[in-house]
Amino acid sequence: MRFLSWTAGIVVIVALAMVATSAVAARSNPNVHSLTPTNKPVALLIDSGVSANDPAPQRMIPRPKPDPSPTPPPVVARAAAAPGVPAPRPAPPAIVIGSTQQALINQDRARNGLGPLNWSSCLAGVARSNAVRIAAQGSLTHTNGPNVDLNCGLGHQAGENIGYWSAGVNDTQLNTMFMNSAEHRSNILGPYHYVASVWVVAANGYGYIAVEFS
Repeated sequence: MRFLSWTAGIVVIVALAMVATSAVAARSNPNVHSLTPTNKPVALLIDSGVSANDPAPQRMIPRPKPDPSPTPPPVVARAAAAPGVPAPRPAPPAIVIGSTQQALINQDRARNGLGPLNWSSCLAGVARSNAVRIAAQGSLTHTNGPNVDLNCGLGHQAGENIGYWSAGVNDTQLNTMFMNSAEHRSNILGPYHYVASVWVVAANGYGYIAVEFS
């Protein structure tokens, strides 16, 4: 647990960092943190991770058996290109942007020479569930977000960043804080291909965010 001063208000962010081949290190600090009003701005960071390749049984997610290989489609003859004219290259797949936080994450990755993360509606469902949960309970806890992320079938690794901002939704501030934390930064710059984020604003005006990676 680390405490950082911020002038904009009370801020708490939590991240769940991914480690591909190692089990999550047990922590001595409790995983639940109440949001107690205070005159001094604070920031709280917590991190852990999960991998489908983790040998620990409690971290393994039953994976569905792959469907039988479908019958390959018939080969369609294509006209040969004119001599000396290079064949056109297929256009790269479009990256779907579903949130401001995702756009900021992709900017962070581009600055570090990494490819963008595409939007996943499946991960968005996990993020929405976690954001609703932490907003309703008024405290930040990690449950099984990354394990549920793995069930989306997008890869063998998953991670999660969660946090809140006392003045409601503020993607820029939370992204900055995530990038200033080594553990949260490792999720943003991690070996993922998909991401989704959801904000939920509680009755007291606090904005809670969950960011899921896979």
